Amino acid sequence: MASEDIVLDILKESGKLTDEQIETAKEDVGVRAGTLLGVLVINGSIDEKDLVDFLAEYFAMPAYTVGDQNVPMEVIELVPAGFARENMLVPVKFDAGILTVAMVNPMDVEVIDNLMVELGKSEKTRGAQIETVVAGPVDVQAAIDLYYSGQQLASAVEEATGGDDYADALKGIGDIEDGEDDAPIIRFVSAIITQAYRLRTSDIHVEPLEKRIRIRYRIDGVLKEMESPPKRLQGPIISRLKIMSGMNMAERRVPQDGRIKFNVDKITLDLRVSALPGTHGESVVMRILDKSSLMLGLSELGFLDEDEATFRKLIAQPNGVLLVTGPTGSGKTTTLYGCLNFLNNPDLKLVTVEEPVEYMLPGVNQVQVNTDINFGFSNALRAILRQAPNIIMVGEIRDTTTAEIATQASLTGHLVFSTLHTNDAPSAVTRLVDMGVKPFLVATSITGVMGQRLVRTICQNCKTEYVPDDQTIKALQFDPAEIKKEKWVHGTGCEECNDTGYRGRKGIFEIMVVNDEIRHLIYECAPANEIRAAARKAGMATLREDGMKKARLGITTLDEVLRITAVDEV
Repeated sequence: MASEDIVLDILKESGKLTDEQIETAKEDVGVRAGTLLGVLVINGSIDEKDLVDFLAEYFAMPAYTVGDQNVPMEVIELVPAGFARENMLVPVKFDAGILTVAMVNPMDVEVIDNLMVELGKSEKTRGAQIETVVAGPVDVQAAIDLYYSGQQLASAVEEATGGDDYADALKGIGDIEDGEDDAPIIRFVSAIITQAYRLRTSDIHVEPLEKRIRIRYRIDGVLKEMESPPKRLQGPIISRLKIMSGMNMAERRVPQDGRIKFNVDKITLDLRVSALPGTHGESVVMRILDKSSLMLGLSELGFLDEDEATFRKLIAQPNGVLLVTGPTGSGKTTTLYGCLNFLNNPDLKLVTVEEPVEYMLPGVNQVQVNTDINFGFSNALRAILRQAPNIIMVGEIRDTTTAEIATQASLTGHLVFSTLHTNDAPSAVTRLVDMGVKPFLVATSITGVMGQRLVRTICQNCKTEYVPDDQTIKALQFDPAEIKKEKWVHGTGCEECNDTGYRGRKGIFEIMVVNDEIRHLIYECAPANEIRAAARKAGMATLREDGMKKARLGITTLDEVLRITAVDEV
């Protein structure tokens, strides 16, 4: 954006930013934020308040924080969503024929002229004057996401179809037949993906039911049903998704996988797509791969200080196997990528074997398995060992052969990261033994196991104190008197969190460091509960205990900890 270049030049001339900071930030545009100034604020190169105060003084304009205001929707609707996103501005007030607009560069004459043209298209705003105020890039982007993304799918379709209302858009789609103009379907599917991204969705579920087609978004780990199209659109929608993801259109009897690259708000999304034949048609699930997770440091994963120190020691070992366990969707891959990102130095050779390769990591050799040509995890791992790596990441240990090669690799001087599907950390070692790996191999190679889950974090905009109910306290098996002595918070629900009280997710962890006692128990094929007792004795906090610590700190809620974790056995 030319407007952004002007602001950057001003900041460089004033000594607020350096060329090196700007060049470094350019690599993260589209991953951490959609604009360069947004990246510079997020990565700490410049404080947003300092930026706004400086620009306000420089331009002799008022400073404004959009996030502190509750802008009426009738004001937001005066500026089209596409225009606001394209030009990074937010209307904040309309009074006496004057529209006040918050911008990073309030002196951008071209944008202001174009906005005058937009306002002239509506009788309500025709002839209105524009007044500009200075706001920060992250503040403006957050406001755009809040006010424009808060609309439901109907509004997204209206925007995507160039101003038609929802009923007309659906009518246009319903009128087409196979082989005719399918532009409405293209716009409709694009609207589904666009709306999902703006609502911070992790995956999109398109599910054919008997009399309708259901669309659901998983937001912060919880599925939410959206406004769904009529059943008659099922065929065109599924066909469009299969075309976009490169699947075989004619094949409807077997599962298929594909990928979609989709551009929204100047960011390229990568979606992993799965189609599964069902009773009423093919169910399609699109997982939105969040590339911002690649940029996470270990502290951003959700570790408390003590756990982070323990985890850093484990990944700093020259050899051994570190396992991350948990169910699907518990953030295991994000954690492993965070480890690789932390360890990715020119003096180390890092190699991964994955199915599929979800994200491209600069400086890391990534290998994708292909079962169609008998190139599975075990074959790939054997080949990788001949590449003389220092660190190996195995996407998942699924069979005995892969497990044995991974453990043997650690004994020959390699550091191996991998995931395993178990409910807690101590169960991982018994699971490996059950798979057929010799107990002495498990005992001598495993240096640590970390179990993890993702809990929703409390929305900071509507956080408030409350008293937990007796039912929750009883279910958590804690002393009611002790619970009620402390201060607890939860979210009451607001526009920013879609009235859920939660916004975003963080990890809760239990980290089992394998010491001599645990090593002996593994060698003796002791049951998981004995290994768990030894780990607790050595200082391991359980998932529930870590969750309770984070609830006490106001990161999550007691209800969320109860929903995600099991009762501690020991």
